[in-house]
Parts: sequence; C-alpha cells; structure tokens
Amino acid sequence: MITASIVAFHTKHDELKRLLDCALTGYIDRLFIIDNSSNDELRDFVKDNDKVNYIHSLNLGYGSGHNVAIRKSIEMGADYHVVLNPDIYWNDNVIERLCEFMDANSDCGLVMPKIVYPSGETQHLCKLLPSPMDLIGRRFIPIKSYQKKHDYQYELHWTGYDSIMEVPSLSGCFMFMRCSVLKHVGGFDERYFMYAEDLDLCRRIGEVSRTMFYPNVVVVHEYEKGSYKSGKLLKYHVASIVKYFNKWGWIFDRKRIEKNRSCIEQLKRVHRGDL
Repeated sequence: MITASIVAFHTKHDELKRLLDCALTGYIDRLFIIDNSSNDELRDFVKDNDKVNYIHSLNLGYGSGHNVAIRKSIEMGADYHVVLNPDIYWNDNVIERLCEFMDANSDCGLVMPKIVYPSGETQHLCKLLPSPMDLIGRRFIPIKSYQKKHDYQYELHWTGYDSIMEVPSLSGCFMFMRCSVLKHVGGFDERYFMYAEDLDLCRRIGEVSRTMFYPNVVVVHEYEKGSYKSGKLLKYHVASIVKYFNKWGWIFDRKRIEKNRSCIEQLKRVHRGDL
C-alpha cells in the first residue's frame, strides 16, 4: 500500500488539480490533503472519496501537517508514504518506478527522483549536511563567484546528477519513504514550523537506513523560493536554521563531518567508475 500527503495553504485550485491528476493515477492508494488554510474552502473542491481524504487542520506547520497523514498511513499498515509539495507534477510512472526501486533495496528508507524546473533544467537538490556557513553564508553573501564555487561542492554539481547515489540531504518537495522507517524515527520534528524540517527528517532517516537519489524518473517542481521574496517567510527560515543547529550542533558536529566525508569519498569512487 502506498499513501501520500499534500499540505495545502490557500493553494490555487488549478495547481492542486494538476497534482491530484498525477497522484491519483495508478499506484497511490490513499491521498491525504492536510489543509492548513484559515478556512476550509478547499473541502468542496477536493471532495472526499475512497482515495482522497481531506482534513482541515490547525496551522501548526508544514511538518506537523504531514505528520497527521504519516500517522494515519502507519495505522493503515501502508508500506510507503510520499510527501508531496503542491507545486510539483509529473507525466510518467514515477510512483511505480520508485516503488520498484524501494522493493529492490530494503536498506533504503527514503528516495527522491530527479527534480527539474518547468524548463527542464536540473534542480540541484542533492546536498551535503550543512554547516552554519552553508545555510547562512550562501543566503546572505551576495557574491556570485563565491556562491557558484560553494554550491558546486555543497550541492554536488560535480556528480552530474545522472546516476543513482546515496546523499545525506534530499529535498522535501518529493520524499518517497518507507513507513517502517518513518515509524522508527517518528516522522517530522514538529518544532520546525516551516523550512529545515525535511533536512532534519532526512538526516534522522539516514542514521538508520539509506537516503537515495534516483534520476531515472523525473518530477517537475516550480520552486517558488518564498523566503527570498517574503520577509515573513525569511523569518521562519532563519528561525528553523537556528533550531536545526541548536539541535545538531553549530561548530562541533562530528556526525556531519563523518557523513559528508563518507558521501564525497563514495561518490568520487562512483564518478571514477571504481564502483
């Protein structure tokens, strides 16, 4: 059984319909719409049925919303759960292919497909575990030459994004996860209202299983980058970054150093053809 969840917040009808058309074709058995909007206007648009479950929720945050669905999925006995952003869509058998990949790799707890912009350009969403400079420096140092050099390493541009690889930090826009692992790690940490909750969850999943990038299927992501446009969202982003480093360590984070070193060494061997 495969379940999925979307956290909506005054989401546009056409955007939500586009994703529903993708998600309800084929392999997803139950889709939860967790609506964090100030009203339940989407209820009549979504319309509960045997595959769609609409839940209007108190807006306690992005991760908290998905946890409502994750808990229900675990109670249902689902094998896999997929976290979806409202601004994504796809055109082929993405869910089926990712399910086949997970079935064949029992040590994998999370897999993310290749993510592209509507233009087809690759989004570099495979990352190392960040240091404070990675998250704060790249956001507030407006020097393009610095950012380009930094991102080449931090976002693993040099890998080409053309082969299956184990990566310690994957984007929350599309997270295909094993429910037994989600139950073990407890889902999203609800102390994050918005931003960094996917990084935190990916890291915890990576401590008990593998977190993989699978480029053989493609999902389109419009990627609004809201915190670059809204002062309110920027405050949420900064607050979440502070919470993340308070939890995992600012300067002294031995696990981060070891995980990143291991990731780079392994990917370089793959890149050279040693593996």
